[in-house]
Amino acid sequence: QVQLVESGGGLVQAGGSLRLSCAASGSIFSLNAMGWYRQAPGKQRELVAAIDRGGNTNYRDSVKGRFTVSRDNVKNTVDLQMNSLKPEDTAIYYCNAKAYVSWGLKDYWGQGTQVTVSS
Repeated sequence: QVQLVESGGGLVQAGGSLRLSCAASGSIFSLNAMGWYRQAPGKQRELVAAIDRGGNTNYRDSVKGRFTVSRDNVKNTVDLQMNSLKPEDTAIYYCNAKAYVSWGLKDYWGQGTQVTVSS
């Protein structure tokens, strides 16, 4: 089992910045990729950014150049630095970790943190 605890988020004006942090505990030796998803009201949860143990990253197109995902494999944390925020970035942001279990990779989720960007 992997437990994820998020911090950060809040209310910011358009053009502002926020930083989200997520700390993993439990079966951390099995961690593979970590990252962030978001879900806006009435929409499906979508990938924002992910990073693997080697530091390779993947971003959705709409956040490229504005968001940066980083990871500390010693502290078992993953952060998301969000700059130039837009109202359309408003959503609940969820930390995600993929960990190896007996049958393959399992998704673990944080509790979610609200990000609200006002225009």
